[in-house]
Amino acid sequence: MRSVSIRRALPKLYREPAAALAEFAREAGGEVVRLELGPFRPYLVTHPDHVQQVMRVEWTNYQRLGMFWRPLERIFGHSIMSDGEHWQNSRKVLQPLFTTRYVATITEEVARRVAGRVREWDEYADSGSTFDAATEMSRILSYIVNRVLFGDKLNREDGDRIIPAFERASHSLVYRILMPFMPYYLRIPGDRVFLKAVKKIDNVVFPVVRKAMAAPDDNVDIISVLCRSVDENGDRLTEKQIRDALVSVYAASSETTAMVLTWLWLLLDEHPEVKARLQAEIDEVVGEGPARPEHIPHLVYTRMVLQETLRLYPAGWMLPRVVMEDAEVGGVRIKAGSTVLIAPYATQRLAEFWERPDEFDPERFAPGRSESEERRHKYAYFPFGGGPHKCLGEPLFYIETPLVVASILSRFRMSVRTPVPFVTGWAASLRPKYKVALGVSRHDRAGDPR
Repeated sequence: MRSVSIRRALPKLYREPAAALAEFAREAGGEVVRLELGPFRPYLVTHPDHVQQVMRVEWTNYQRLGMFWRPLERIFGHSIMSDGEHWQNSRKVLQPLFTTRYVATITEEVARRVAGRVREWDEYADSGSTFDAATEMSRILSYIVNRVLFGDKLNREDGDRIIPAFERASHSLVYRILMPFMPYYLRIPGDRVFLKAVKKIDNVVFPVVRKAMAAPDDNVDIISVLCRSVDENGDRLTEKQIRDALVSVYAASSETTAMVLTWLWLLLDEHPEVKARLQAEIDEVVGEGPARPEHIPHLVYTRMVLQETLRLYPAGWMLPRVVMEDAEVGGVRIKAGSTVLIAPYATQRLAEFWERPDEFDPERFAPGRSESEERRHKYAYFPFGGGPHKCLGEPLFYIETPLVVASILSRFRMSVRTPVPFVTGWAASLRPKYKVALGVSRHDRAGDPR
């Protein structure tokens, strides 16, 4: 086992947390690392064998509890983001709405929504104005999710009110994550902003839930299904249980995907050869657009680009667990009550499992890749998590995200307008530290943007 002193760990974690974890893991060659952070001494677990042990083989001994999860409980409550009976019941209720088969039934509506929302960017192209990438990606994903998952019960105006609240909540969690041992009766920086953000989310969501509960229908959207569902005791779900599930699904299906797309535009701007090849595929497959469901199977390189983006910048960059009973990982004895940190960002950059791990190379995911790559450890790449807690939204991601990217690039050329280095910041989901300004111009098939 390696250990990292508090004097070395804290400054690096504060400056760029995800990169710090990747550095510690790389230096240890995938061995378990103990982070000496004063009274808090978590174990960083990044080797795929160890990740599989924690997330799948012995998952019941590693629970989503403890100091890291407590601030998240204040926004997501007890649903698919938690553990125990509440998690099991929520997952059982929601899983049928995220299967590949069900997602296929809503693909047409997703495509229609994407196309309509992307056309609104004509205003940016005409005025030459820029926009914040994370906010606009969140608005697009929110517009899709509100229709196809929530049956328009959560309307566009509601979504636009929630987006900045989620962003403020995500950033204001920094201090609680940095100081998980601080008691909650003591206010620390970020608490007030976080609580105001949660209240704003509640002010939007609770009225929607109450209205749906007062007039239940037979529609197959998440809110309707939750209103008809029962808990582990056979009782109808309370408005708080429905609220928790709704907020959790909203974050998992829109906010996190929006962050992946934000990183994508940065990567494409830094790698013009990838950008050109992606554009060529979309021009050939989609033409003048908009992107349609039948285009998705032919957007092979687009999917490769998205998979590589997820490798370098997984939205769920750190997945903490609390050890319930004494355990051993990688030959290291870990006592009950200890915290284990799973870090997809770090594991997916280990040189032992990835050639040129820090380079952006979509060819890693080309169909028919080499036999050695086919044998890559399953838990060397797990951007959607793993085991029983694996994200329900993976099938939806691979439907909505190619449609968004293809619809945008069939109509516009994108450019990053923010002249700063793009590093990871402290937030619940992996975000750039600084805002990303994007500009668009219309895609001229003759060659130059007009």
